[in-house]
This record gives sequence, C-alpha cells and structure tokens, in this order.
Amino acid sequence: MRKCLIIDDEPLARSIVAEYLQGHPELEVVQECGDGFEGLKAILQHHPDLIFLDIQMPKINGFEMLELVEQAPGVIFTTAFDEYAIKAFEANAVDYLLKPFSKERFDAAIRKWMQSQAVSAIPAAPPLDEVAGKQPEEQLRIVVRAGNNIRIIPVADVLYLEAYDDYVKIHTRDGVFLKKKTMGYYEKALNQGQFVRVHRSYIIALSQLTRIEPFEKDSHIALLKSGERIPLSKSGYGRLRTVLGI
Repeated sequence: MRKCLIIDDEPLARSIVAEYLQGHPELEVVQECGDGFEGLKAILQHHPDLIFLDIQMPKINGFEMLELVEQAPGVIFTTAFDEYAIKAFEANAVDYLLKPFSKERFDAAIRKWMQSQAVSAIPAAPPLDEVAGKQPEEQLRIVVRAGNNIRIIPVADVLYLEAYDDYVKIHTRDGVFLKKKTMGYYEKALNQGQFVRVHRSYIIALSQLTRIEPFEKDSHIALLKSGERIPLSKSGYGRLRTVLGI
C-alpha cells in the first residue's frame, strides 16, 4: 500500500480529497495537515509516496514548503487559483487540480501518478531556483529549515549572503541559516535597489554598508555595520559604484 498526505488549510477541501481516495484502496492517507509547517513535519515523519498539496495556505505556501523538502514525493496540486499552473508543473508536479474538481478528474490524476510509478520513480521536485513567478509574500521573506523547525526570515533582516557549496549562507541579525539555492537565484530574486552582488560569493544589503576601502593590488573591500569585511570583485565593485551613484 502507498502512503499519501493531504495538505490543505480548508477542512472541506481535505474531506473531499479523503472521500475521493476511498475509491483507491491502494492509497492510505497517513495524515491530514492544515498548513505547510504541519505538512513538512508529516513528510519528514511518514515519507509518503504522494501528497495532495494546496498552494495558498497560512504561514508558508505550498511552493515554499516544497523548497524545504530534500527528496519530495509525488505532488498533485489542489488549488482554486489557475495562475499557479505553470509554476506547479515546473516544480515537477504529477498533476494540477483546479478546485472544484470532479471525482473523474481526480481519478485521472491518480491514474497518471500510478502510470508514472510503473515506468519509473517520479523525480523529486527540484529546488525551485529557475521557477518564475514568485508569490508576493516570497518577495519579502526567506523560509528556511532550522533543524526540525521552520523559520521565516524577513528580507529586511538579511545582512549579506554567502555562497557555500550547493547552498547559500544567509547571514542575519539572529544568526546564519542555510538555504539550498544558488547565488544566481538570489541575485535575480532580491530587490536590486537593496541588494548588490559584489563578488561571485557575496551579495550584500546596501543598508549594511558603511564604507568601501582599497585593498591590495588595486582591489577593494566593503565594510559592513556588523564589522564583516567583504571582498569586492572588479565587476562587483563597478556594480556597487553604479548603484551608489559614485
């Protein structure tokens, strides 16, 4: 028997999915979750084969939740908003059900998942680095995992970002957090009037810059309010001067 989760903040929506699943005895609902926090904990606990995932939920949305899952199960999105369809499929979704959906449409999604399972394992959802169209709330925050907890970091609290192998270190007033993203992603995602990529390995918040100093061999460093000394590449130095208008 395959395990599945239902993750949706609307009780009625969860009950409809659970009712439709009664016609699929090969699938066992191991838990129903009312938000992304609860959904992530359930995924880590149960390791389901398939999840039914709403997108617009309190606390964190469905896409943000998936970013925190290293090996995501199969995903069938269930949502009342059709504008997320392209992003859902870019996130490697099995299917996308637009509420209200019929049992026939639901059954077709299950068949699609079962057929994919018969051919090969469904690929894990990728870290959504290149997925366009962030939701409005994602422009103002970064959601990270801190152990078994989820932390929402306001972008205003970010001091600078640092490349770290396949991750990015997010330096904040409250400590350092890891996010499985790329520097290129954040260079595009963050407000370019507030953050500048000054080096291959660094993006700084302009609000944290105190001064620019010359360094050895015609190079420069940026001094931040925290006391950090950030190296500037030639192109990064030029970019920083342009943004500052100097």
